[in-house]
Amino acid sequence: MLSAAFPNDRGDIRLFSPALDKRRALGYNGGMKVDQSVEDYLETILLLSQSAEQVHRADVARRLGVSLPAVTKAVRKLCDMDYVRTEGMHIHLTESGLARAREIYGKHVDIARFLVSLGVAGDVAERDACLMEHVVSEQTYAAIRSYLKGADAT
Repeated sequence: MLSAAFPNDRGDIRLFSPALDKRRALGYNGGMKVDQSVEDYLETILLLSQSAEQVHRADVARRLGVSLPAVTKAVRKLCDMDYVRTEGMHIHLTESGLARAREIYGKHVDIARFLVSLGVAGDVAERDACLMEHVVSEQTYAAIRSYLKGADAT
């Protein structure tokens, strides 16, 4: 079991061990619990909408490897959050949903580019970015973006 001690912003030392508290590790983003499922659905709807005129629930289910009832439940939640609207079996991102989806996807792209720049294979970087985009802190993400800007300038 690996664990390490890291100082927080106040200089306090905090023990970090994923085996001790997975929820703390997953809730690291801004101190709020990250709803990875919502973000995955938004990102998937965005990507599907870029290649098709209409996004169908069945396409979302197929892309995420989930059941149609799972998509229906998630879409209800996304509607409640004002991220999507529906017309029959079609799903459309609202203005706020589109903005959030672009933010999530942008983070994914940046993290994947960062990992590739470190020598990680493209397919591995893509898989890792899918996981990391949900839990990376704003401070770490800002550092990644800064690094990428510097790398782009050279």
